[in-house]
Amino acid sequence: MKALCRDCLLDLDTLTRLCPRCGSMRVVGHVRLARMDIAHIDCDAFYASVEKRDNPALRDKPLIVGHPGGRGVATTACYIARRFGARSAMPMFKCLELCPDAVVIPPDMAKYKRVSAQVRAIMMEATDRLEPLSLDEAYLDLSVEEHRFDRPPAVSLAEIARRVEQEVGISVSIGLSENRFLAKLASDMDKPRGFTVIDPEEAPALLAPLPVSRIHGVGKVTEGKLQAMGLHLIGDLQRQSPDALIARFGKHGRSLHAHAWGRGSRMITPDRDPKSLSAETTFSQDLHRLEDLADHLHALAARVARALERRDVSGATVVLKLKTAEFRTLTRQVRLSDPTIRADVITRAAHRLLEREVDGRRYRLIGVGVADLHGMAEADPPDLFSGLM
Repeated sequence: MKALCRDCLLDLDTLTRLCPRCGSMRVVGHVRLARMDIAHIDCDAFYASVEKRDNPALRDKPLIVGHPGGRGVATTACYIARRFGARSAMPMFKCLELCPDAVVIPPDMAKYKRVSAQVRAIMMEATDRLEPLSLDEAYLDLSVEEHRFDRPPAVSLAEIARRVEQEVGISVSIGLSENRFLAKLASDMDKPRGFTVIDPEEAPALLAPLPVSRIHGVGKVTEGKLQAMGLHLIGDLQRQSPDALIARFGKHGRSLHAHAWGRGSRMITPDRDPKSLSAETTFSQDLHRLEDLADHLHALAARVARALERRDVSGATVVLKLKTAEFRTLTRQVRLSDPTIRADVITRAAHRLLEREVDGRRYRLIGVGVADLHGMAEADPPDLFSGLM
């Protein structure tokens, strides 16, 4: 896959700007698109978008979320208000000087938290390895070990964006790369409703003309120090040696040099331990025969087993997920006599569950998972290899 239509999710083997199936121009393409697996998702003008969703009369008006009196700052400025120069974190009086016709609404944090939870739940259907940075943004690890679907990560990201718009009523922008720094940078490059891919090999040339402030973690103080050294653009940083930057900025100098060249960490740290682990695949054609459906079980179980090993946990309940051709989701589960990390045990349990659901219905998706997680030490006792209860 070299290109993907973000509207109909058609994947293409050639780079194109126009989807041949639905005619959409919202096609994202890159020769290495299918191999990128670290993502950053950012809700577009989050608080303002939620308020416009709830009050359609505000849709075409400049909107600022914040407190109009006092010395406060704008929490969020919608994209219409931004055309006049208003920005998030700008003093409110300055926003209103630039955009005097703006509608100002005080923030409703309880509501934003509820909406954030909805968005996060959609993201977590693709992976448990998700690291929220705030209510409106998060990193996702969609590597083979963490991604729940047997498809390129870009497809899952486009599906997340589409579902957030349809089910939550707001939009998101997506950045996809191979490390956190580039993924976050990418998500901010084509807002709103953006989907930007940055290849680390292409990153140095892309970064060179950007101001040093575009590096995540470079605030006003660090930016001032860099400019005092004559370093205004990221390309200026690229010409500095790591030792020179470390001597001036300590450990932060090392990360400045790495980021200038597009290098960064891939580590995604979830804010909580997962309650379950699973893997899924969507078929190119609906299936109804047991043997055809069962062909997918072992590969999915093997992915789940690898995820269990990575987290040093085992699962005591096997879960089968099926989605019918009519998009109805079925989940069936069975508890094991002992927790397991073994793919063959998971496969056998899932197969027994599957046998009961093969009755002529056609399925478009199958998933295998484990729940009721335990420590690795409890897994697969040598005398009782997880027979079913």
